Amino acid sequence: MKYDSLSDLVAAAKEQNISLSALVLRDQAASAEKTEEEMFQTMTQSLQVMKESVQDGLVEGIRSASGLTGGDAFKMHEAVKNGKNICGKVFGTALTKALAVSETNACMGRIVAAPTAGSCGILPAALLTIAEERNIPDKDVVMALFTASAVGLVIANKASIAGAEGGCQAECGAASAMAAAAIVEMCGGTPEMCEHACAIALKNILGLVCDPVAGLVEIPCIKRNAGGVANALVAAELALAGIGSAIPADEVIVTMKKIGDIMSPALKETAEGGLACTPTGKLLCEKVFGHS
Repeated sequence: MKYDSLSDLVAAAKEQNISLSALVLRDQAASAEKTEEEMFQTMTQSLQVMKESVQDGLVEGIRSASGLTGGDAFKMHEAVKNGKNICGKVFGTALTKALAVSETNACMGRIVAAPTAGSCGILPAALLTIAEERNIPDKDVVMALFTASAVGLVIANKASIAGAEGGCQAECGAASAMAAAAIVEMCGGTPEMCEHACAIALKNILGLVCDPVAGLVEIPCIKRNAGGVANALVAAELALAGIGSAIPADEVIVTMKKIGDIMSPALKETAEGGLACTPTGKLLCEKVFGHS
């Protein structure tokens, strides 16, 4: 299959009366000349790493090598555990996991870059949280990851998943879209609903710039992962309720590329604009690297 149109993948799944994940698993196995079971086991290993990266990021007192970040996932975890967060257990848990994986990345721990290291907390936070809440077995979570991968491939082929090329909309945006579609399938939604969830999530984050303070994937990246999983949950909720996107997902993806193309280079991972150039951002850079 060509992974350059989400609508074509949805149409193929609908025609064959199978899920997006089943379609992608079968195709990827054939392309890699492996059995579906071998491909499934490889994805299962990725899921295990995702789980471990959550736990690694929940250690109290964890700090990144730069000293700029760390410990926020633990704080969020404690707030949820003690019933102090305002949006309930599911939302709070998703934020906790997104922060934990992102902080694991900042501390040079092992993560799954899905689709990138800078956006690595969004997909695992979304899937693991919903799976725990609904007692969804791992095998269904693994299959949902194949749906997420299909969305990621289409975005990568039609636009970009790199902050250096498209801004953070290409990283946290793509991750949110992947997560939203995966949640929808995991919760029994149709392939069409997955497509709508992808479109809604990506629309919500169009134009987001990539402006890492001191050029490090920490500030504001870690908290944007928390925002990204929130976005994915919103998109999935809407799609599962039968709410569609007026603009098709493929058109949203192309629009994201066009926005990235006209975005200033200062706002695409160069740390030459945005939050990186605020007075505090400059001071933090000096704290890490000294005066230039």
